[in-house]
Amino acid sequence: MNQSTQKLASSEQSALSTLWQLKPFLSAYRARVFVAALALLVAAAATLAIPLAFRFLIDRGFSVPDAVNGIEPGDVNRVFLTLFAVALVLAMATAIRFYCVSWLGDRITADIRKQVFAQVLKQDPVFFETLRTGEVQSRLSSDTTLIQSLIGTSISLGLRNALLFIGALMLMIWSSPALASIIVGLLVLVVVPILVVGRRVRKLSRDSQDKLADTGALANETLNAMQTVQSYVREDMESQRYADAADQAFATALRRNRHRSFLTALAITLVFGSIVFVLWLGANAVMDDRMTPGLLTQFMLYAAIVAGSTGALAEVIGDVQRAAGATERLLELMNAKAGITSGHGVVPQSGTAGATVSLNNIHFKYPSRPDTPALQDVSFELLPGTTVALVGPSGAGKTTVLQLLLRFYDPQSGTIELNGIRSSDLALDELRQAVGLVSQESMVFSENVSNNIRYGKLDASDEEVYQAAADAQALEFIERLPDGFDTYLGERGVRLSGGQRQRLSIARALLKNPPLLLLDEATSALDAESESKVQKALDRAMSGRTTLVIAHRLATIVNADQIIVMDQGRVVDYGTHSQLLTRGGLYAKLASMQFGQATNKYAAIE
Repeated sequence: MNQSTQKLASSEQSALSTLWQLKPFLSAYRARVFVAALALLVAAAATLAIPLAFRFLIDRGFSVPDAVNGIEPGDVNRVFLTLFAVALVLAMATAIRFYCVSWLGDRITADIRKQVFAQVLKQDPVFFETLRTGEVQSRLSSDTTLIQSLIGTSISLGLRNALLFIGALMLMIWSSPALASIIVGLLVLVVVPILVVGRRVRKLSRDSQDKLADTGALANETLNAMQTVQSYVREDMESQRYADAADQAFATALRRNRHRSFLTALAITLVFGSIVFVLWLGANAVMDDRMTPGLLTQFMLYAAIVAGSTGALAEVIGDVQRAAGATERLLELMNAKAGITSGHGVVPQSGTAGATVSLNNIHFKYPSRPDTPALQDVSFELLPGTTVALVGPSGAGKTTVLQLLLRFYDPQSGTIELNGIRSSDLALDELRQAVGLVSQESMVFSENVSNNIRYGKLDASDEEVYQAAADAQALEFIERLPDGFDTYLGERGVRLSGGQRQRLSIARALLKNPPLLLLDEATSALDAESESKVQKALDRAMSGRTTLVIAHRLATIVNADQIIVMDQGRVVDYGTHSQLLTRGGLYAKLASMQFGQATNKYAAIE
């Protein structure tokens, strides 16, 4: 089923069937749901008992004052004491219901957030090519907040008013079948327009959440590029872009609220109009002695309960429709299936230092660019303990090779083997645990130094963390930090320089101690001094393991055991530095640009 068909099928589902898919989250807390339901029943029963007492007082007490047919004055006191007791029961039951459903709302919202986030983390890069991280954040925050409101408030109010509606309607039928039958007939006519408008509210609720997510994604993107925004003096432009997105979200929300307001007004007008008409008939029946004042009072109170419940249900229906739209968006994330399926094999232990890697006749196209080959018939082998470099112009396919080795994507044809086992047959955790990655953009988390390094091995001791930092040439700056290894680094490591972040990344990889190390232009963005320090750290990291390097500066890989030259997704040459220079060709051309005396001597190869 294609994506458009799935969306069409999803839109045809009823709001209740969509929300029903949240049942597993409720099922985990059956005891709490049972207590809330019991309290709800008790509160509804107490509310429905009050009109009976008023009928008794009016018909037996106030209308007939003599003691023979009426009630004694002392009995009136007992009736009102009973009413007060009912009020206490109602208060206690309502408090218990409120606490239980509020707890359920908060707990289930937390469970949904955890499950959605865990599912998102399992997705492959293709997933994020069509869904921005800001939108994921919006779904985790605003959408789950709607569900929290639904479970913690709206469902409880909806069930309470549904019970009151049904109970009061049944008691109205018991009080006066003739008048009640008229109301029932009129209410059937009321339901149809409410349902029609409700479906429109649901669609607008989904659109409103999408627009809100777009706004969040835009803000996230801009805030993550603040230096670029400010350096180009684009604050006003970005502010206007966000304002336009916010206005669009507001306009959609306004349409949703307009329909919700119309739905509420329509429901209350039709229901109260029906009830007023029936009560007019009842008043005529009392004047004709066909009904007692007490019975009409009881009927009126139950009619008021029905009307009030209907108005509240109209509000709840709006909340349900809105939450259904949010639930659809969350279910899309919870039900998302990664295109990369994990195998079950484990990485065989090699008797030598490092890993053996083989790429055999690899053909690959990115899913977002199906007409443009990224790799064509690529084959080469990495022997244990060797260092192999990939060089070539931008777009040659170098980084794509690394992404395939990590199984962020799978090739359309060809095989990749790690220690003689196809990577597709290995468990993803096993495969990626055997690979260390140091990229050009080193990620530093908003944690302290120690935890950033320990990310490579969560159970590492302080001594192991210290040794990894020393091997990565990072002790020099870590010990100068205010709290050393306990220094908090801020979001994205903003308190560190590029070279310092890079050395932390290398320390993390060293602590992981993988047999295969991937270096993706790890020194390309550094100044000469930082590059020298990082290069020393890399030399230490490459020792004793198989290393695949994407070279930005050829000076860093002249001593590689083998250099593979790529161009337009193909391997066009390979050999040592001296062999490739002797043969001429693309590598010799690139080397002359960097090592020659031309004006572009220091031009970088991307």
